[in-house]
Amino acid sequence: MPRIAAARDRIATLLDVAYAAVAPRAGYALIHGELGPDHVLIDDHDRPVLIDIEGAMYFDPEWEHVFLRLRFGGTYHHLAADGLDEARLRLYQLALDLSLVEGPLRLLDGDFPDRAFMRSVADHATRRILARVPPS
Repeated sequence: MPRIAAARDRIATLLDVAYAAVAPRAGYALIHGELGPDHVLIDDHDRPVLIDIEGAMYFDPEWEHVFLRLRFGGTYHHLAADGLDEARLRLYQLALDLSLVEGPLRLLDGDFPDRAFMRSVADHATRRILARVPPS
């Protein structure tokens, strides 16, 4: 992505600043990794059951919430949690956006069938990253 390449040093600085703002934490939470309604089923006793849990881990809940905000957009407020660390949210949002540039571009190096969609994901994430980068 030429726009990412042109802003590489400023993005690296943004990443360094976001990382430096994160204070150590003693406790973690069990997170799913890609939680969504298609990962929760109801059993015969009307209890929720998580499925597709290969990404489950003990980690910062902010990691899950950054993904939930992306996935649910305007309805995320129904899932929002109090007490999340804003510095972690900023760092993980940047990390997610960077991965949403890299991942789709890697798929486009192959024969991925829906090329326009993957390109739109990478372009959208690029715009989100560059909106946070200070001008040179």
